Amino acid sequence: MDEELKAAVENWEREKLLPAEKKLPSRKGRFTAGSDIEVEALYTPLDVADTNYLEDIGFPGSYPYTRGIQPTMYRGRLWSIRQYAGFGTPEESNRRFRFLLEQGQTGLSIAFDLPTQMGLDSDHPMAYGEVGRVGVAIDCLHDMETMLKDIPLNKVSASMTINAPTAIILAMYVAVARRQGVALAKLTGTVQNDILKEYIARGTYIFPPRPSLRLLADIAIYCVQEMPSFNFISIGGYHIREAGADAVQEVGFAFANAITYVETLIAAGLKVDQFAPRISWIFNTQNNFMEEVAKYRAARRLWARIMRERFGAEDPRSWMFRTHVQDGGSSLTAQQPFNNLIRGTIHALATALGGVQSMAICSYDEALSIPTEESATLSVRIQQIIAHESGVADTIDPLGGSYYLETLTNRMEEEIKACIKRVEEVGGAVAAIENGYMSGQIEENAYRHQKEIESGEKIVVGLNSFITDQEQPIRIQPVDHKVEKQQAARLKKLRDERDNRRVKEVLSGVQEKARGDANLMPALIEAVEAQATIGEICDTLRDVFGEFRENQGRQY
Repeated sequence: MDEELKAAVENWEREKLLPAEKKLPSRKGRFTAGSDIEVEALYTPLDVADTNYLEDIGFPGSYPYTRGIQPTMYRGRLWSIRQYAGFGTPEESNRRFRFLLEQGQTGLSIAFDLPTQMGLDSDHPMAYGEVGRVGVAIDCLHDMETMLKDIPLNKVSASMTINAPTAIILAMYVAVARRQGVALAKLTGTVQNDILKEYIARGTYIFPPRPSLRLLADIAIYCVQEMPSFNFISIGGYHIREAGADAVQEVGFAFANAITYVETLIAAGLKVDQFAPRISWIFNTQNNFMEEVAKYRAARRLWARIMRERFGAEDPRSWMFRTHVQDGGSSLTAQQPFNNLIRGTIHALATALGGVQSMAICSYDEALSIPTEESATLSVRIQQIIAHESGVADTIDPLGGSYYLETLTNRMEEEIKACIKRVEEVGGAVAAIENGYMSGQIEENAYRHQKEIESGEKIVVGLNSFITDQEQPIRIQPVDHKVEKQQAARLKKLRDERDNRRVKEVLSGVQEKARGDANLMPALIEAVEAQATIGEICDTLRDVFGEFRENQGRQY
């Protein structure tokens, strides 16, 4: 059969393809997926002849989960529909969250402003001009409580995009749950807590990598013991991709970081099956449709194999790759912004066909400003129409078995494994951060991508091709500059009215615990409940851990 098919393919190429290509040459010299994987003109069963269905593809809900981590996938339950939100004051964000929940969103995805992400209070000189700009300003427990007012934490899952000060934000979340009377064991949601990717891609780090890993371990241990349904980490390929990585680097570098996290938690005394079921992920869907579908299938399969074969995990839940996806903001354009609705639809469809567990789609105006309620609602509607009207959620892994998709899935897995191997050859994730290897690779790929756009080799509709002089007027969501003054006034009032002797006492306790090896979470919860601010707590930890400075003398 294979020989007969091979001969038939060769005959088709000779008799049909080559003559057709002479009459109508290929519209570009080389066809590739976004990761520079060459794409052939045609795929047949010969391309997947070496694939073992049971070992490499299998069934949904069964190892190695290529076709999905649940036996019924979307036939039983659709992905969680989220919209990344949060801006300005806690009151404004609270209104937006409640609006989105009323529109059918099924969980919160919370954005924090840059000062909060950097562990700075809103009245710090370095926070000037950034308060409430790209997310909500959270300075203290009162702010967190205001943001979550009338949102029942025992019913709504919250995903919080926070990294360096994760332990403090989680402490505030715990304190709010206690005030709502919600048992910690009932809390569901995720903190990002993926600090290693900050050093290579995003830059909102505070402390050096090694004490940051200590904080990560403290959070994980606390969640395992007190919050068993809460994800203590969401390992991010998302920001790695946004910084300029291709799809292979996105998964490869994220997996290299994840391997370090697993090794750190095992060294801290946890058994792999105690924490691995609560590892979650966030990835980035961009424009190459088939590559993105293949990426999620390859990542599921490879992660299952890493956890079972490398780390000896025995619980099937430890093998499962559970991911949230936000489509790529860097793939949107400020030019012809309504085109972004079409891009978002393609991203959402590829993500759904990739079999993920949760999704948020960028609003069409995000290349220009914080989304309006109108644009945010449209992004939710994209997901709802795909889920309820397109039919792609009616069967499991509907593209599975495509010769091209299965070949691409196999190639993606092999390329991702090679990427991880290269990181390990330079000493692992922490060493690859300290010597600049991973960030250097991302920068090189970003530069290559930009050159392709500027040369016209890569077409971006409305940006370097199909340009029009007609403008598309849209309404911009304003950020009131009064936010900064409001937050500063609140902080002054807080410091005037709280028990400052008690604050000094709890901060001393935080410092003492940081100098030792005790778990910091109880001390941090005590500190936020005493109304210590995020800046005060981070300053206390800075005194012990120091601050990270990027290595300027890169080896790569």
